[in-house]
Amino acid sequence: MKRSLLLLLSSFLLPVLSFAQEAEQKGLDERINDAFKPIADMIAGIIFYPIQFTEAETSQMPIVIIILLLGATIFTFYFKFIQFRGIKLAIDTVRGKYSDPNESGEVSHFQALTAALSGTVGLGNIAGVAIAISIGGPGATFWMICAGLLGMASKFTECTLGVRYRDIGADGTVYGGPMYYLSKGLSEKGKAGLGKVLAAFFSIMCIGGSFGGGNMFQANQAAQQFNDMIGATSGSSGLIFGIVMAVVVGAVIIGGIKRIGLVTERVVPFMCGIYVVAALIIIFAHFSEIPWAFGQIISGAFSPGGIAGGFVGVLIQGFRRGAFSNEAGVGSAAIAHSAVKTENPASEGLVALLEPFIDTVLVCTMTALVIIITNGNGDIMVYGQEAPDGVRATSAAFASVIPWFPYVLAIAVVLFAFSTMLSWSYYGLQSWMYLFGRTKTMDYTYKILFCIFVVIGSSASLGAVTDFSDAMIFAMVIPNMIGLMFLLPEVRKALNDYVRKIKTGEIKTVK
Repeated sequence: MKRSLLLLLSSFLLPVLSFAQEAEQKGLDERINDAFKPIADMIAGIIFYPIQFTEAETSQMPIVIIILLLGATIFTFYFKFIQFRGIKLAIDTVRGKYSDPNESGEVSHFQALTAALSGTVGLGNIAGVAIAISIGGPGATFWMICAGLLGMASKFTECTLGVRYRDIGADGTVYGGPMYYLSKGLSEKGKAGLGKVLAAFFSIMCIGGSFGGGNMFQANQAAQQFNDMIGATSGSSGLIFGIVMAVVVGAVIIGGIKRIGLVTERVVPFMCGIYVVAALIIIFAHFSEIPWAFGQIISGAFSPGGIAGGFVGVLIQGFRRGAFSNEAGVGSAAIAHSAVKTENPASEGLVALLEPFIDTVLVCTMTALVIIITNGNGDIMVYGQEAPDGVRATSAAFASVIPWFPYVLAIAVVLFAFSTMLSWSYYGLQSWMYLFGRTKTMDYTYKILFCIFVVIGSSASLGAVTDFSDAMIFAMVIPNMIGLMFLLPEVRKALNDYVRKIKTGEIKTVK
């Protein structure tokens, strides 16, 4: 079976490479989009099926977001608000206070956190926030923060299970994620058949999402920003950019999670630091307007005035952005966190709950404050009307105070896209090897395919393809949430065990 699969893949490589060279031809793009559109519409219609709360179009909530929010609320109460009472322990753990470098795993707590963050901190923080505020007004920020706080409990749950049920190969390589806790965990509960089906479904969706939303979409957006920055209009520049990006990505992912962790622990703090510092410069340049901005956020959350959809519409826009931004409950981050060096699963669950806080509560809120403060006279956007280009709206907000910042933002977008591709290459690879086997051949086959899709994404406009892959990413929510509900008692046991070991001194403090 594996030999026939390899023959099939090798016969597929030449046409794909040929496509990358022909991607400038608009007709080819259109033909591919036409082929994918019915499939993308069908899957998106199921995953993003809208629940209508009022007559306004802006008060539609995709069913997958409702599932994520309900799950996050259940986890919050089940673990007695772990995202608040566990925050100090989480910070102590991520800074290595209870770490033993000799424990099983491949990366440190901090590297696992940055690897997972690199998959979520990105265009959603730049473009998505602007779109949410343009539709729902400043009040959407309040509900976005609430979604981020709830999502912390989801990340804690799934990433604890990621470590609890991971496999460690003879060479020390870690294999983990929802595929493993669905198959192994549900088997322990007497539901082996269900677990295998859910694990296979999750893996297939994850592979598709890694090639599309985690790769082609990122490469496409990065290429656009790069072309805008240098003023290029020729389609060939996208192909050249894609080849360069593919070489850089390939050089990193060839080394596996250890090299990805080494890169992300430098890139993620750097790019987040630049972005947050620029935001703080603008915010403190308008220091006297900070109370007014927070007043707009709070009043707009409960009294949105003329915003379409009213209170419900604003709440939905905030929740949608928060859930889409941090991917809590999707299960992807559990793959990265499972590679951590630890014998205590809950230790990494606690580290993981910091992720939505950094991504949504911190970075997204910074973006929102910049937009609200600089949009005092409606110069950037008109609330209640969707911004046609979220990146440009955010760029204009920063440029109103720092004229040269759009160039820095363009570089940040490229870095965000690059780091997202690194993380999603690992997510896809783990799912790929779960389905097809842990061999060097399977390893390199996936990585070559991933790099080819970087070139395709940079040089073609494949809207329907990326819509299809986005739907696949959020389809991962369904099997993941089912598994989380069944395995909640295992997470509680792991948490109680970790806290007990710290209190009794069984886990030594590293000074």
